[in-house]
Amino acid sequence: MPQAKLRLDIPDKVWVGAITRRYPDATVRILAALSDEDAGVGLAEVTAANPQEIVREIANSEEVTSVDTLKFSDGDVLVQFETTMPLLLLPARDSGVPLEMPFSIQNGTATWEVTAPSERLSELGTQLDSFGISFTVDYVQQRLDDEQLLTDRQQRVVETALDEGYYDTPRSSSLTELADALKIAKSTASETLHRAEEKIIKHYAEQLVQSPDDD
Repeated sequence: MPQAKLRLDIPDKVWVGAITRRYPDATVRILAALSDEDAGVGLAEVTAANPQEIVREIANSEEVTSVDTLKFSDGDVLVQFETTMPLLLLPARDSGVPLEMPFSIQNGTATWEVTAPSERLSELGTQLDSFGISFTVDYVQQRLDDEQLLTDRQQRVVETALDEGYYDTPRSSSLTELADALKIAKSTASETLHRAEEKIIKHYAEQLVQSPDDD
């Protein structure tokens, strides 16, 4: 199933976009959120040099109806808030694409990672446009779970090789010692590792081709 990473330019009319632009070094992490037609509620972690100042700004926003501080520590505040403008949640809801939490907002930009069928990702783009939210796509790639990439046996051999230090530099386990730990023949360990490594390297190479450079 396709997986995409998007960067959303939050309009200034949305309180979290305006506030994070005023405090560009601050980060707001949305840990959980839900919405209906008229309102939204969320759980957020605010990280900044003076996070309480930002929480006060949030509370003073016209679109925010309540803010409750749940936890405070030096540089971090955990808050629950309610808002009449859950604009960021609406495109995801209306396109049927579940948002993966947490996601971060910094300097007016939200970073989303979403996994959905291609047609729903396309609809998400349409919905973002309709709500006036511009965005860029960092990448779209095919998500492949580990259990689909490797067989159970290959997975077990690779995990044991990591645990035994076979891939350390310098190695702290030889192929013979690895085979003994797995209670299999040395030739079997070698062939299984080779096949697993081939799959892992080819999959990694495919991701490099599909994902543009961050530069």
